[in-house]
Amino acid sequence: MDLSEGLSDWTDWGGAAFAVGRSLGIFGESEMFSRVKGVFWTDNPLGNALHEVLLQLAGAGVLEQREEPDEQFRWSAG
Repeated sequence: MDLSEGLSDWTDWGGAAFAVGRSLGIFGESEMFSRVKGVFWTDNPLGNALHEVLLQLAGAGVLEQREEPDEQFRWSAG
């Protein structure tokens, strides 16, 4: 999965982290978010690491981040 395509629009952080996981091969193309949502909705090393990747990519300007209406990310147009 191309991350720029997966995050072309504002996406809640769990969905964005799932897209990062797919782009890294952690989750297969046929894997459904609903089957692994616990990774993002609980405090655990994988979910925490994927969230940190989002924050780092936003800090580097690769992604845009907003806090309202929820924590969301999208691919940066710049």
